[in-house]
Amino acid sequence: MTGRIFTSTHQTYDLPPLLSWSVVHTGTVPCDSYTVTCLYSKEMAPILPLAAGFIGFEDGQLVARGIVDDFSVDLDGGGTTVTITGRGAAARLLDNESRPVTYQDATLEEIVRRHVTPYGVVAREVADVQARSVYTVAAGSSQWKVLESFCRTYGGFAPRFAINGALLAAPERDNGRRLCIGDADPVLHCSWREDHYGVLTEALVIDKKRNVSYSVKNPDMIAKGGQCRRVVYTPGQSTWAAMRYTGEYQIQKSREEQRLITVTMPGSFLAYPGDRVELSLSRLGLSGTFRVAEAENVCSQRDGFTATLTLKEGI
Repeated sequence: MTGRIFTSTHQTYDLPPLLSWSVVHTGTVPCDSYTVTCLYSKEMAPILPLAAGFIGFEDGQLVARGIVDDFSVDLDGGGTTVTITGRGAAARLLDNESRPVTYQDATLEEIVRRHVTPYGVVAREVADVQARSVYTVAAGSSQWKVLESFCRTYGGFAPRFAINGALLAAPERDNGRRLCIGDADPVLHCSWREDHYGVLTEALVIDKKRNVSYSVKNPDMIAKGGQCRRVVYTPGQSTWAAMRYTGEYQIQKSREEQRLITVTMPGSFLAYPGDRVELSLSRLGLSGTFRVAEAENVCSQRDGFTATLTLKEGI
């Protein structure tokens, strides 16, 4: 991978050949992140303090884009190196808080216009979603929380980001990309973990103002003998649809980490979040189609190029 930084004065600077790097793609929150290390020269001294953005290329294709959070210059027996780290586009929305505001019949387009685009994030997809009720933004909410809560509550989906940093505020579509991993493939490591702790069997949503409730249950965990209920209070004037989505969201969040499979293979940028992996590892008794939730790509002198995919149940 090669790297390039952008300064706050709108200049570009191509980094020297990278000695090591790590790129993590999630497409959501926790947001994408990267770390790159290269040789340092004194000519970089006036440039690095102004570094604001980073992009990475692999074989001419953009594979990483984000803001620059920090850099460090280190001098030791091996020479002088600089390490630059940063996060993806979601960081711009996480780092900024919204003023408290109440919307009546707000649309997702309006939410994006007021809470996303002012922070330099370009929206590539915006679904046709409308609240048709009061939507309240509490004090201290990040711009990301404003966007995500609206999408979850009134659209039933989570917003995400493309590799180039563009916002995709629309339901996820199957992009058709498939990666097959079987017994004959060079799997360096595979881990299968299932954790029932904290997985909800019921979410009881209560409208405080109208004193009405809506119960959403998780039949899969109930069948496994689980018993874990959460009571969630919503502000007044919540519709039944909003209450249902709130309950479903609570259950979905609780079981996101219930079953995780991580697979490490040689290579880099084998798959991205949202891609599907057809897994068939007879030694572990694992088979089926899974969704890539996170992809970590690493280049190091010790291990060379490796890609670690975190897989969740196929959606």
